[in-house]
Amino acid sequence: MTDEPAIEARGLEKSYGAVRVLEGVDLSVARGSVFALLGPNGAGKTTTVRILATLTTPDAGRARVAGFDVVAERRRVRRAISLTGQYAAVDETQTGAENLWMMGRLTRLGRADARRRAQELLERFDLADAGRRAVGTYSGGMRRRLDLAAGLVGRPEVIFLDEPTTGLDPRSRQAMWEVVKGLVGDGVTVFLTTQYLEEADQLADRIAVVDGGRVVAEGTSAQLKERVAGQRLDLVLDGADAFAETARLLGARLVWSDADRLTLGVATDGSAAHIRGLLDEIDPGRRAVDRFTVRGATLDDVFLALTGHGAAHDTTPGTAGDKESTRV
Repeated sequence: MTDEPAIEARGLEKSYGAVRVLEGVDLSVARGSVFALLGPNGAGKTTTVRILATLTTPDAGRARVAGFDVVAERRRVRRAISLTGQYAAVDETQTGAENLWMMGRLTRLGRADARRRAQELLERFDLADAGRRAVGTYSGGMRRRLDLAAGLVGRPEVIFLDEPTTGLDPRSRQAMWEVVKGLVGDGVTVFLTTQYLEEADQLADRIAVVDGGRVVAEGTSAQLKERVAGQRLDLVLDGADAFAETARLLGARLVWSDADRLTLGVATDGSAAHIRGLLDEIDPGRRAVDRFTVRGATLDDVFLALTGHGAAHDTTPGTAGDKESTRV
């Protein structure tokens, strides 16, 4: 094991025509960890993954993955990684075992070794009983597990997961989380993009938030929450007029807003003195605020505070095919 990062990028830039997508992205990912890249729609998440996975060449900057330069040593990078996109890239007419055996042969395993590796992965991903069935009969969660298993046939050092649980029900999403945790336990490095902030909160050792083609914040989940607010004061207002006036008074201090529920969120340190002072400031007549709740800050608060947007799929110009799963 080396101290060199599994992934390191410095000054990555990328444009599609007149549209600048990345404007100097710097990243460093420790080996054997889960790193989550979060950002609003069009922030450049998928373009970053495509550069690191050698599918796109940066206009400027450099990146190394598994110790190899993504441009000068592209083939060596590809032998060390796996990329799984948002939708399963498996052959529905073949059985699960046949899909994995085929991937084994494509990675130059002998027939017997490919068969053994396929069976090993079917058992690991709880697909042994379904291994002889056509993939077309699998549930969405089973297909995603098989797709991830296919990416592990060649024993990669680094796995890129681009929104791996999109479209899965909560139980299947939880099962995928357990799979990812197991990969890290085996020493694999996981680079994750996701639209589910809870997913990053649960899985990631470190998180980077990208907006406008730049990394605007990076740290552990706890560090990012603390940066925005240790806690949040949720105020339920007594009517639409009170909601509008209180929102005006709070201005840039707002970290969350829900007009349908007449609720506003503002950062607080949780102390009685701070909460009392806020209430006296915005509701001196004690008529506007119906009730309030103090709660811990979430990654949603981080997102809104740092980007002004909610999390969403990345639809960066020039990446129309990004929603298809790609096997490297």
